[in-house]
Amino acid sequence: MNISMIAAIGKNNELGINGNLIWRFKGDMKFFKETTMGHVVVMGKNTFLSLPKVLPGRKNIVLTKSNIDNKDIEIYRSIKEFLDSYKDFNDEIFIIGGASIYNEFIEYAKKMYLTEIDMNEPNADVFYPNFNKDEWEQEALGTNEESNIKYKHVLYKRK
Repeated sequence: MNISMIAAIGKNNELGINGNLIWRFKGDMKFFKETTMGHVVVMGKNTFLSLPKVLPGRKNIVLTKSNIDNKDIEIYRSIKEFLDSYKDFNDEIFIIGGASIYNEFIEYAKKMYLTEIDMNEPNADVFYPNFNKDEWEQEALGTNEESNIKYKHVLYKRK
């Protein structure tokens, strides 16, 4: 199984605040769309509900014990159920959030596409899991700046 995670994080691994993303950069949204297009994306219920619509051009999977009435998504009740169903799937699968979903999948991830934002948010209430950077090879994919905030896209590959 080929699991990757994708997220935009601050200097202290901040992801969100009050159920929303902290930063929304056009360049990062474009990076997210281009990277995940044509692939399976896996998310938790809160992440799904925060989206304006099902992500087009991608197979949307939601991990939840709740019922969501949407014919355009697949629902799995547990990470185990999902992993069992997709164990023979060879294409890249993207984990797109939220925090509890990232925490559950980090041990399975072969890659992480992280937008590292050169800023912190002291009021953040949702964080990306801590990980040991020594266990990952890093490849810089590009740098950008929007609204006087610098950020870079980094691909981490498990050693």
